[in-house]
Formats: sequence, structure tokens, C-alpha cells
Amino acid sequence: MTDELRAMILGAGFAAQGHTAALKVAGVRVVAMASRTEAVCRQVAESLEIPTCGTDWRQMLADVRPDIVAVGTPGGTHYEMISTALEAGCHVLSDKPLATTAADARDLYQMAKQTGLKTAYAASYRYQPQTLYAQEIVAAGRLGEVYEAEFVSHYHWPSRMPFGWPHRLEDGGGRLNNNFTHKLAIAQHILGGEVLAAMGEARHDLKRVPVAKKVHDFRDYFNQALSPEEAEQCEWAEVTSDWGYTVLARIGSRDKPRDEAVTATFRHSGLRFGKNPDYVAVYGEAGTLHIEEAYTQGPMFLRIEGSDDWEELTIPQMIFDRLSDEDDPTQRNWNQLALDFVADIRGEGTPDFLTFRDGWIYQEVIDLIRSGSAWTPIAGDL
Repeated sequence: MTDELRAMILGAGFAAQGHTAALKVAGVRVVAMASRTEAVCRQVAESLEIPTCGTDWRQMLADVRPDIVAVGTPGGTHYEMISTALEAGCHVLSDKPLATTAADARDLYQMAKQTGLKTAYAASYRYQPQTLYAQEIVAAGRLGEVYEAEFVSHYHWPSRMPFGWPHRLEDGGGRLNNNFTHKLAIAQHILGGEVLAAMGEARHDLKRVPVAKKVHDFRDYFNQALSPEEAEQCEWAEVTSDWGYTVLARIGSRDKPRDEAVTATFRHSGLRFGKNPDYVAVYGEAGTLHIEEAYTQGPMFLRIEGSDDWEELTIPQMIFDRLSDEDDPTQRNWNQLALDFVADIRGEGTPDFLTFRDGWIYQEVIDLIRSGSAWTPIAGDL
């Protein structure tokens, strides 16, 4: 391998564009992009100054022979694309979910482990400045012993947005795959542990949606929601993915008894706003930390035991200084993951980041929740 790293992007939508920009920030030359729709791929590739584009990703992978493959397609395509990239000797960055089942995610993790190739898993909101500061507060003992944590969100996704991959479990859709993964990553980072056991339920609150114009970019699903009159003129398709969930998890150290772990509650609805804002809260013997918004993007408040007041916290500048200089939170978090991933490929010192091991474990938890099982231990390795 030369000093210059070259990357190929699979997909041309929101995540693919974001990972392209992130890899460029990390000093990687993005040389190719493949997507299912040639005209869209060409347009996006030109806008991002990617010299090679097309629809035959297998042939392109063989021709280009990149060092890195970034997978930004819906989750139903991941197993085939990632396994092929690993067989070709490429390091792989994958958006979430890693795969649509725990068995497939386990195979991908095992394959990567056997090859020794580097991997990254983009449940990337663990890099939020609020998350990083919360982790420092907990680690410093300002809350005392932590007892429990809550991660609550209610998103008002349009019930008449056009039928597409978010509605199909087999294509990687569902709120567990695409919302819970971020929240679990945030929880683990703040609490400093791993998922030791979990239980819960997945809900199919959305039953059917209209079939309309095909949507290429994830962001356009919201913009292209149909009116009631337009939807009446359409065929309707069954929704197979989950649109709500309730999860209980025990997060802690594998070297300690499970009853010493923190109980974390995750609740989500994809169809209705709540009266109160989404939030993350951590409760300890000495105080409570509260962060507005589900992905810790809002103000932070601390209340110490014995006080009647909530103190609004200011995130230290040094936390921002450690992160990529980018105003958009999603892009900044992708940038930081790419920087850590590429540093690891180059053999340089790097902080912890999520890999295919995490992607596999997360899918084990998701499969468990979808089964409706009672408390079940979660394995930490193969």
C-alpha cells in the first residue's frame, strides 16, 4: 500500500455523500462511486469531483482496487457488498445497520477479524460534543454512582411518505436499525460500558404506505410525503419494518456482575411528537444530568442532590477542539469517524471508535428485541 489511500463509495445518497466528504477530510482520495441509478450517480460524482462512476459496483471494485470501501447504501445490500470488499482486501466503513440480521452481521465481523482488515461502523452520534462532555462528567464522578439512564424520542415521520427501503425490514429499514443504533452508541459512550443483557419489544405502528415516486436520497422522503388526496390515487404497500420500540438494557463492564451495571431505557415512536422534547437523562446517587434531544444535540443541565436548581452547562472548548471543524453535526460526526478510522489504517495512535464488532453486537440486540424475548445475555465476542 502506498502512503496515499484511495477509496470507493457504494451509494450516492445522503450517507454516501457524507462519507465521501468525511474521507476527504481524513486525507483519502475518493476515486470512484457506484450507485443503482446511473444518472444520479453521475450527477453526484461530478458534484463531489469523483472521477469514476457507474452502476456495476463489482466490476468497478475489480478495476479500481481501492484501499477503502465506504458503504452508504440501504442495509439490505450490505452483506453482499461488504463481504465482496473484504474478499478484495479492502478496509471497510459501513453505515448502519451492518446487516439485516445478527447472523449476517456476525459473518461480516468474523470475516474482517480473520483477514485483519480495518473496519468502522457509523453509529456516529457518539461523537456529539454533548455526548463527549457527558462521558467526562460521569467518569469524573459528578453524578456519583450511576443507577439508570433514559433515551426517549418521538419523531413525527410522515405516515404518507412514499414506500421505500425505510419501510422494508429486509432492506435494512426500521427504527431499531436506524435510530436505536445511534442511541445505543451514545449510551455506551456516556456510561463507559458494553451491553451485557437486553429485553424489549418492537412495534409495527405503521401498517401501510402509498407507493409513489421512487426516492433516491433519504432526506427526500420527508419532502415528498403525499397529501391525503394524492395518496388515495396510489396503490398501497405493506410495511414490514418496526416504527416504534421499547428496550431495556444493562450497560456495564464484562468483568463485573450484571447487577452492578446501569439500567438504560430506550423508547421511540416514529409517528407522533411528544408534548415534551426528546431527551437523554442519566441518574446517579449525587445528581442528574439532562440533555435535550434524542441524539444529545441540545442544551445540557445538571442538578446536584440537595439543590433546587438546574445548572445549564457550557461544553468546554477543548472538546470542540478535538473534533473536526464542521458546523453540521451529522457531517462532523462522520468526519470524526473517518479521521479515527484512517488513522488506525495508517497505524497511528487513535481513540476508540466503533467497528464491525460493535455492528454485530448491536444487531444481536436488535434481533433479540424483535423476538420479544425476556432478559437475555449479550455475547461480547464470537
